Amino acid sequence: MSLNQFQIMINDCLIDTKHVENAAILVAKNGNVTAASARFQIVPQAQMFTDAFKDLTATRERGFYFQEKSYTCVRADRSSIYCKCGVHGLILVRTTLYVIIATYNGSMYPSVCVEAVEKLAEYLKEKGK
Repeated sequence: MSLNQFQIMINDCLIDTKHVENAAILVAKNGNVTAASARFQIVPQAQMFTDAFKDLTATRERGFYFQEKSYTCVRADRSSIYCKCGVHGLILVRTTLYVIIATYNGSMYPSVCVEAVEKLAEYLKEKGK
């Protein structure tokens, strides 16, 4: 898949739901950003997100400090990490090759955000990615 296709996936599968504020797709191995929604500043912390899956206990205990918010981890397993900070949320889903990251805010339904991210991850998994 080309970089362009990942950008289209972010827009069509996530942002267009109106329940995903920002999203990015990172290379799981090194944290490189494959694609990201406009104005989503993820580069400084991209490696932190890919590393979160390596020590789930620490991830559960610490959560994340991201975009000047302290997120509490509410779920963490081998494929998904869900975090909250008040009405804001942070969703990470890992596939074989990628980590999808998405945020939502108080005007969005968390369940729709989670469903959209999980569906995109499932699609990538089916493609062996």
